Amino acid sequence: MPQSKGQKATTERVMHEYKKGELESRGGGKVKSRKQAIAIALSESGSTNRNSPKKNRANLGKTKAKERSGRTAEAEKEGRTAQRRSLAKGAAGTSRRRATGGSGRASGPTKAELMDRAKRRNIAGRSRMSKGELQRALGGGGR
Repeated sequence: MPQSKGQKATTERVMHEYKKGELESRGGGKVKSRKQAIAIALSESGSTNRNSPKKNRANLGKTKAKERSGRTAEAEKEGRTAQRRSLAKGAAGTSRRRATGGSGRASGPTKAELMDRAKRRNIAGRSRMSKGELQRALGGGGR
């Protein structure tokens, strides 16, 4: 299964730590084996075939929280800015929120607001709809 950009960024960060000799196993010792480093990288990025999809999502969430709070070996040794730089390089292009630009509330209601309106109107299948689909189901724009 292909990795998402966030998963790739995490895998690259873990392998970078291994290459620099900073990667530690759960027991606290430095990782010497490339195979073990790859196993740790896949596990932390939530892309291993050894765990269930639910466990993979949980692992990725834990890792992303660790990266945000700066508790990785790379952040502790090289500084948080170095970590942010390498994460940004790995996850380039993941922060495209709006293709048309616009600022704040000028572009209409949020998905959560649309979801709330769809719930009140009892629209079937709303939990699987995208923001655009919700707007169409609510009747143009959802205003």
